[in-house]
Amino acid sequence: MHSTNTTKVGASVPENFELTLVKNERRADTRLLAKHLGNQHKNVFELVKNYKADFEQLGKVTFQTEALPSGQLEKYALLNEDQAYLLLTYSRNSAKVRALKVKMVKAFAEARRAAEVRQVEYLPAYHQLHDAIKVAANGSPNERFIHMNANKALNQLAGVESGQRAGAGSLQQSILAVGSALAAQALQNATDGHGLHKRIKAALEPLTGILALPEVHHEN
Repeated sequence: MHSTNTTKVGASVPENFELTLVKNERRADTRLLAKHLGNQHKNVFELVKNYKADFEQLGKVTFQTEALPSGQLEKYALLNEDQAYLLLTYSRNSAKVRALKVKMVKAFAEARRAAEVRQVEYLPAYHQLHDAIKVAANGSPNERFIHMNANKALNQLAGVESGQRAGAGSLQQSILAVGSALAAQALQNATDGHGLHKRIKAALEPLTGILALPEVHHEN
């Protein structure tokens, strides 16, 4: 059984096509592809297996195995963007296939935007904040908790679960970046390790108020 850090695919089919995060790369799960196509998953999976050589001209196919509640093992594949589009070229150009193509174009485009925002905006701001915490803590034995509490506050602000930042959408990445920058700025004049979390919380309050407005929605 292969083990990969992936997000779970739900039982119901969402309006939008949800990509699966695998080591910071977004991929299409053949189980979800089958649901959107209205096909049996075994047929979609067999197609990938039978034409594996074709698919692997576009990158290595990631095959996975997951235990079902029944105790049986289910095999599936996680396809990169090019492989997912190739799969659709092997399907008749029905209304469902055309609709799925549109959903996939949107999903992969958003994934690219999120990845760019993460690299250009979020990660520099993240390091800036935690460098500022280290300096402001000045050797305090509570420094580790200050880092943890700052991360919790930012996750809550952006609506991101712990450990899921890499898979967050572009809007959430931007919120994390702005929040981190504001928090880092609030620590610039700190003279000791006391009250750092209060400073961070106070710095995030204006952004929290803006995001709480009815017209502002976080991405799922």
